[in-house]
Amino acid sequence: MTSQVIYPHIVKASPSSPAHLERVPRVRVAQIVMDYLAYGWSVEEMGRQHPYLNRSELHAAMAYYFDHQEEIDTEIRSEWSQAEALKIQASPSPFLVRLRSVGLL
Repeated sequence: MTSQVIYPHIVKASPSSPAHLERVPRVRVAQIVMDYLAYGWSVEEMGRQHPYLNRSELHAAMAYYFDHQEEIDTEIRSEWSQAEALKIQASPSPFLVRLRSVGLL
């Protein structure tokens, strides 16, 4: 008999969709994990930085991450690659163009 772990506060509509918070669907587990990975924030610090999230939601997201690390890491890598590709395609900002023209860059 196989048991299935249930993560309170976490919703995943289909195997190919990203896991996100039930109460705040625009917040994906991967976004919470990025705070943990990039800044080393604890759940308590994430709660201070994002007061609209409950500690229980943050703990559930981190538990989901530790149980599905490969899935979330792949999602983060994919998002990073997309952002890098868009950055390469984007025109430089007028601010940077101006700084270069006056010799500040």
